[in-house]
Amino acid sequence: MTGTQSYTPEELAKILKITRFTVYEMIKRGDLPAYRIGRKVRVEAADLDAYINKSKGAGFSVLPSNESTVALPRIGPEELVLCGQDASLDILTRHLQKELPHVRLLRNYIGSIDGLLALYHGKANAVTAHLWDSDSDSYNTPYVRRLLPGHRTLIINLVYRTEGFYVHKGNPKQILDWADLCKPAVRFVNRECGSGARVLLDEKLRIHNIDRDKINGYAEEEMSHLAVASRVARGEADVGLGIEKAALQVKELDFVPLQTERYDLIIRREDAEKPIFRTLLTALRSQAFHNELRGMGGYDLSRTGEIMAET
Repeated sequence: MTGTQSYTPEELAKILKITRFTVYEMIKRGDLPAYRIGRKVRVEAADLDAYINKSKGAGFSVLPSNESTVALPRIGPEELVLCGQDASLDILTRHLQKELPHVRLLRNYIGSIDGLLALYHGKANAVTAHLWDSDSDSYNTPYVRRLLPGHRTLIINLVYRTEGFYVHKGNPKQILDWADLCKPAVRFVNRECGSGARVLLDEKLRIHNIDRDKINGYAEEEMSHLAVASRVARGEADVGLGIEKAALQVKELDFVPLQTERYDLIIRREDAEKPIFRTLLTALRSQAFHNELRGMGGYDLSRTGEIMAET
C-alpha cells in the first residue's frame, strides 16, 4: 500500500483539465472512489485509470471543459454529444444510458455560447443555453438565430431557474442590485466568457451604464455556478452570480434572486426524427425524469419538454 500512487483533487483537476470542484462532484457522485488521510482527500491512480477506461467505452464520457470546439472530433452515427453544465443534464444522461446502451454519450461541460458554436461547427448535436437578449427581453432564440445562421433548429425547454447573487449569511454588505457590485469594499467573482451568467451580467452592466472596471474581481473567473458559490462561502469573495440551485448546495450562503431564466435544449430540426433524438425527447418528457428533478429542488418544470421556438 505504501507504494501506491495517488492524487489530490487539485492534481486530478490538472490531469483531466477540469476544475477541482468538478472533481469533488465526481467523487461525491461515486464516479471516482476516494479516501481520506486526515483532512486530505486522495484518489488512487488505479481508480483514475479504471474511470478513464470505462469512459472510453459505450456510456457516459466527459470531454474536457476547455476543449476547443474546432478541435473536437466529428460525431459518429452512434454518438450523442451533449453540451452544458447543469446537473439536470447528468440526470438526463443517466436516463438515456438505460434506453440507449449501444450509444456513446459524451458530455462537454462548456458554456452556452461555446455550446451553440459547437452545434454550428458540427461538433455537438444537443446543446443547452440560457442567454438573455436585452433587446427583446427573451432567452436563447435571438442567439440561436445569430450563431447558427441558416440552420433550422428546435429550442426545447429543459427547466426554468432563478439567477441571482450568492452572498454571505445575512448579506452583511447589503448587495441587492447590479450597482452594488461597484461598492469599494465588495469583492466579486465572475463566470467565464460565453457562459449564460456572464452574458446576463455584461448585458445588465451595459443597460445600467455600469463601468466593469469599477467592479473589484470582475476578471476573477470560475467555470461553474457551484465553483462561484464555493468561493463566496469560503470568504474569498463577497458576491457572485449564479443559479439558486447551487446556493442550496453550499452552506453559509444567502441568495438574492434577480431574474427567472429559461434553460433550453437546442437540436437541429433535421435530427428530431432520428431514433436517438426521439428517445432523448421521450426521456426529457418522462415522469421519471421530472420526478428526479423535482426531488433535487431549485427547478421549475412547468414547461419541460415543450418546444419553445423553431428557427
